[in-house]
Amino acid sequence: MFHLQSLELLQWDYCQRLTLPLDGSIITIAGPNGSGKTTLLDAMRTLLGLDCSGGRSYKTYARHANADTTWLRATVDNRPHGRQTSTRPFARNLLYADQVTLACRIERNGGDWQRRYCMSDGDVAIETLAQLPEKDWLGLDHWRKRLEGAGLSRAIARVLALEQGQTDRLCEFSPKELLRLVFEVFGDQEVLDRYEEARRHQRDLAAEVTLAEQELAYSEAQLAQLDSRVTLYRTYQGKLRERETLATEVIPVLRWHEERQGTATRLRELHRQRLHHNHLRRQRSSDTLLLSSLLTQQQAAREKVTALERDKAEAQQAQQKARDAEKPVEELVKQADELLALSAVEGDATQLLARVEELEQQKSTLHDRWRDLEQQRKDASGALDRLTGQRQAPRPNDVQQFTRALRQAGIAHHLLADVIEIADDQWRAAAEGVLRASCWVVVLDDPKDEAAAMALAERERYRHYVVSDAATATSQPPAESLLAVLRFSAKAPSWLLRQLAQIRRVADTVEGASSGGEWITPQAYWRDGRGGRSVWRDPGDYQFGAAAMAARQASIQKRLATLDEQLTDIVLKQSEVKRQLDAAKKATEGHLAAEALAKRSEEFEQARRQLPALKAARVAASERWSQFDAQHADAIEQRTILDGKLDALQRRLRDSEGDLAGQERDWRVRHDEQRARALASRAQKGRFPAHWIATATVQALYEKYSNAKQAELRMASVENELETGHWEKDGTVEDKHLIMQGTVGNQRNELDSRKISNHQAEEAVGNARERYIDVLRATVRRYRKNIVDLGALAGVVVSADLPHLDNDDTILRQAELKVSFNFDGKGEIGLNDGEASGGQQVIKSLILLVGLLKDDDMPGGFVFIDEPFAHLDVRNIQLVGNFLKSTRAQYVLTTPITHNVEVFEPADITLVTSKKPREARWAPPIGVLQRRLRLDA
Repeated sequence: MFHLQSLELLQWDYCQRLTLPLDGSIITIAGPNGSGKTTLLDAMRTLLGLDCSGGRSYKTYARHANADTTWLRATVDNRPHGRQTSTRPFARNLLYADQVTLACRIERNGGDWQRRYCMSDGDVAIETLAQLPEKDWLGLDHWRKRLEGAGLSRAIARVLALEQGQTDRLCEFSPKELLRLVFEVFGDQEVLDRYEEARRHQRDLAAEVTLAEQELAYSEAQLAQLDSRVTLYRTYQGKLRERETLATEVIPVLRWHEERQGTATRLRELHRQRLHHNHLRRQRSSDTLLLSSLLTQQQAAREKVTALERDKAEAQQAQQKARDAEKPVEELVKQADELLALSAVEGDATQLLARVEELEQQKSTLHDRWRDLEQQRKDASGALDRLTGQRQAPRPNDVQQFTRALRQAGIAHHLLADVIEIADDQWRAAAEGVLRASCWVVVLDDPKDEAAAMALAERERYRHYVVSDAATATSQPPAESLLAVLRFSAKAPSWLLRQLAQIRRVADTVEGASSGGEWITPQAYWRDGRGGRSVWRDPGDYQFGAAAMAARQASIQKRLATLDEQLTDIVLKQSEVKRQLDAAKKATEGHLAAEALAKRSEEFEQARRQLPALKAARVAASERWSQFDAQHADAIEQRTILDGKLDALQRRLRDSEGDLAGQERDWRVRHDEQRARALASRAQKGRFPAHWIATATVQALYEKYSNAKQAELRMASVENELETGHWEKDGTVEDKHLIMQGTVGNQRNELDSRKISNHQAEEAVGNARERYIDVLRATVRRYRKNIVDLGALAGVVVSADLPHLDNDDTILRQAELKVSFNFDGKGEIGLNDGEASGGQQVIKSLILLVGLLKDDDMPGGFVFIDEPFAHLDVRNIQLVGNFLKSTRAQYVLTTPITHNVEVFEPADITLVTSKKPREARWAPPIGVLQRRLRLDA
């Protein structure tokens, strides 16, 4: 900031013209009361665009001079603070001389006074300034902005504008008043006041919005009433139109179309019956020819069976003869081998006893094996007896118990195993494997019984599914699917039908792997989404269809035959072991096997020579019998198939014999009837407009009304509503509604716009003040740093507690700036707690005052202080003087004339004023005392 160097007054108050030097750090203006000390300060304030002290004004001083023009001129320092030209205080005003002239011209303007300002490079005289054009002169606002650019900030301007006596009473402020003064000096309080004014304006707008909302609510209520009336009116008109349309168009067209569709359907059915009848006639002719062929084939099959039975019996007799011839010889050979083995150990008692024990063990083992097989045969025989006379495979105990509980509860159901028949035996193993886990799934006839059935299943701990979502199997499943070889006599679970339809039947795994997807082979190898696995099931466990019983019986019978064969083998082995054991026991009693071999050697040798030929003859006879037995089984199976085909064909011929003639007569009668109806429908079609019976129009009618009966019911309902309902029949209600709708829309748009603008303004003000809180905090921190630094210069420890500042009105109103001082290490004292001396009180005030104008960014500056040494003793005056000299500011002080020379000790320049004599026009000249600078050698 710049320093004052000189001041010139021309016709200011009672000063005619004078020039005062101000180029010093401390300038003291001394004089008696009323001698013009404050007048000089007000001249400087006016020149700087500030308000005068007290109730005074620049107009008062201009009026006292009784002249048309008053001039105030000062020269100020404009030297740079560094090497750069831009650091000159007036560089922003494009003034780059080391000295700048500031001037204020006060002119009489009619009955009032007007002040104008200008600034120029160098020391420019008033006479030169008077020649400047009017465009170079500035108004007050522009002048203040120019000086603010030169460093005379709003904070310094507020300090310079403080009135007489206020500067030394700052320490008497409360913490809240001091914080407000800081904000006022730095310009923050004005911003806060503008924010508060904005908030008040927003509250007023909110009240207006509330009133507008009430008006809108009233208008909307009226609009709602009109909405209801318009709805009733439009509904009434719509029902009138609907009644007319139903009576004249919809019902006649739907009746005609339904009759036409029915006639067309019946004609198509008659055509299908005709085709089926012709097919039956052709089928009957074909069946008649096939019957003759089947009878011939049946006779040939029977003759073949008879011949094979005869050949089989002859082969069996030959086999038996061969076996009877072989058996004695085989027994002799075995006996010889046994004696030979016994002779090898009979000489050794130990080996003989071991042989006896071995044979005893074999005897015991064969006996146990025989008992086990005998028990298995009894079980199989019992199972076969239980299957005799049964139509279905037996159910597990838990299934029987659960189905009994369902019957007792009156819940209609069926088991999946009872309703599936496997139509193709080639795929029986595959179907049984896939359906194995679903045998005992319970399907409910009525889905409403699901809750009760599942409660029973929970109680009985039934492990199989209880299903209510069931469907009838399609009559045309995918030809290659597993579902195609199954027949359902009742509904099955929907998920099971979908699963079976997705499983494709393939010949083998190679075909399945090459095609991909889900498939199964005839040998029950199943590949699904998880991978492939075998689901083969033993035929004895088959469960589905009547063939399952036959498969179970065949399996049990095969098991019985196997058991019988095993029992026979055991009996033969028991006989051999018994014979060997008897011989071994005799050997222990002294009978020698070697002697028996020697006696019967010729007999045994003959048997050994005959046995191979006899065994070969028996094997040949057995092979011949096996061949005839297989041929006989094939012939019986072929005969059975032919018998079944013949029975079915004869039954079909008997059933169709009496139906064809009756069907022909019935078809003729119904065909003539439908032809007559078709002609009548065609005649009625010609009476309808073409667009009434267009395909799209008729389809739309069906989508809306379903059929003519529903349209008739709708007609009756509409007539009843028109007769009994409360309707609006005033045709002008729509115009009223349109007008009110526009009014409400305008009100709503205006209200929304005001709400949005008010909300945006409120949010913007709130956000701006929220951001400005940081500025307030920076202001307080800056002021605290200023007073702490100034206290250090004065030898006083100054501390200040930063107030809590937030974007809240209450917090801002209650915020305080608490400052404490510590003089000479005697402890902290507050702003005005009565513990400070007079000098300390002044120093506290000066620290607080100078802290308001201190700016590190713009060093220097000046302060106007009215009578800072009033009521101070010599010691305190010295303290105040030392403080003033320790700062870098320029001070302009006033003091009355006093005998205490300590008042003038810190001053570099002393201006002495005198009172104007009563008879004099102008005040006496002002004396100037300037301290001589001492130059140290």
